[in-house]
Amino acid sequence: MIIEPKIRGFICLTTHPKGCEQNVINQINYVKLKPAVNGTKKALIIGASTGFGLSSRITSAFESGAATIGVYFEKPPAPGKPASAGWYNTAAFEKQAHEAGLYAKSINGDAFSDEVKQKTIDLIKADLGQVDLVIYSLASPRRTNPKTGITHSSVLKPIGEVFTDKTVDFHTGVVSEVSINPANEEEIANTVAVMGGEDWQFWIEDLKAAGVLADGAITIAYSYIGPKVTEKVYSKGTIGRAKDHLAATSKLINDKLKDINGKAIISVNKALVTQASSAIPVIPLYISLLYKVMKAEGTHEGCIEQIQRLFEQRLYTGGTIPTDAEGRIRIDDWELNPEVQAKVAELWVKATTETLPELGDLKGYKTDFLNLFGFDVPGVNYQEDVDEMVAIPGLVS
Repeated sequence: MIIEPKIRGFICLTTHPKGCEQNVINQINYVKLKPAVNGTKKALIIGASTGFGLSSRITSAFESGAATIGVYFEKPPAPGKPASAGWYNTAAFEKQAHEAGLYAKSINGDAFSDEVKQKTIDLIKADLGQVDLVIYSLASPRRTNPKTGITHSSVLKPIGEVFTDKTVDFHTGVVSEVSINPANEEEIANTVAVMGGEDWQFWIEDLKAAGVLADGAITIAYSYIGPKVTEKVYSKGTIGRAKDHLAATSKLINDKLKDINGKAIISVNKALVTQASSAIPVIPLYISLLYKVMKAEGTHEGCIEQIQRLFEQRLYTGGTIPTDAEGRIRIDDWELNPEVQAKVAELWVKATTETLPELGDLKGYKTDFLNLFGFDVPGVNYQEDVDEMVAIPGLVS
């Protein structure tokens, strides 16, 4: 079939298998050009099919030669209906990993469930024995707590007062004002239940109890803080409250891992175009201005550049892992450089529908958004028939 992008709001309803494959190959090729890193040997990536999770799996495998297990929840293809992008990403990664002689297997299912946790433990025991790195990179709008059976849904709202500021429709380029009503206490609690640290803690407790965490194992959860211009809807909003819970959870997990010399660390990452970030008012406008500034400075990074730098310059230097006063790795350092933020703040004031094409990088934003789904990738012929029925070679049934 010939597949074209069908976009509804911040969601693309179609995906392109060849485009997704080329995206993965491009990331692998980037990592291969970097020096080998004496890092993880056996890694578990929870949320392994897109974004930072996918880049973590690629970096683990192709920079350190690691065996990897990926856990994710993706929609398989059906005749005439493409799979979700993460399905095609994983198929492409595992094909490349197997051709390189690397172990790579996957579990597709609800990572919040006890069933998937147990299935993962069984696979580690059978094939790897133990893992020395656990990446936690889940992004979901809802979660069913396996202990209570209650399903929680998250919201993207400020706390305490109505938030009003600029935003942009990244499809049309129209800059407008948006107002968002504050969350109530139930919405805040539900967002924390979905996006906080409870599930990460459940994973590590189960893995440790099963004896599948190696001595000295590291677990990393990804987070974001961002600048002052987005803080009311992000770091001081419902998402920020969830991220605070995630940070507090890292300290609890750290204590639980002391007897195996393990560590739990939050990595605060850079703002990037994801399906989740595209849904948050204000963020697309901020990212388009940030991209313009950072590309001009030569410091812009996508997912793979960010994670490769995290592994090479923070996690696996052979010395102490550098952290801030809160014990977090700060790989958002280039984004939050005061000079970069001063330039973004200056552009923010001037940004209108008329000025944004010159002041921002809306074209780069749109390209990155389409790339998430395998579209607008250089070197891919989108007029060719493609087979949507792609299998994942290491998928565990």
